[in-house]
Amino acid sequence: MQTKYLAPNRAFLSALAAAAVLGGPLAATADAAPAPAKYQTHAQAAAVLKQANISWSSSGGCSNRGNSRCTSFTKINKATIAGLVAFKKASRCAVRVTGGTERGHASGTYSHYNGYKADIALNSCVNNYITSRFKHSGKRSDGATLYKSPAGNVYAREGNHWDITYYNSRS
Repeated sequence: MQTKYLAPNRAFLSALAAAAVLGGPLAATADAAPAPAKYQTHAQAAAVLKQANISWSSSGGCSNRGNSRCTSFTKINKATIAGLVAFKKASRCAVRVTGGTERGHASGTYSHYNGYKADIALNSCVNNYITSRFKHSGKRSDGATLYKSPAGNVYAREGNHWDITYYNSRS
């Protein structure tokens, strides 16, 4: 038995194209592009920070995520890195990251390890910018003074750094 090839009609092709554009069920194929990654590798994040003239340091001089003496950006949210860049641009301050996704921080949904937080070093420019531009919003249970940016991100003044929770990519 010979099989005949039937060319698809224009209505079918239009529906297929519309589904692909709208992300409908017909768009899910083996060749479909994966969703953009939420996280960045250490190297990707470090490159973005370097481009923005943001420095980083660690007490251990390392970037191993499993070592609490390191500063790691492995699996940091893209929004966290974008938030640091936005803060740098808006404040025009020197920004030095001292904590990322490495072990040793408090746990929780919006934690360092889950990519939502970064620590930056204190300096007069950073301190003045946060305390004069962001809304004072009380104290955290550990006594850290809290400030909330207009974008909804939270800046907590800890002993020798600002602990920042980035809920979105604006400062």
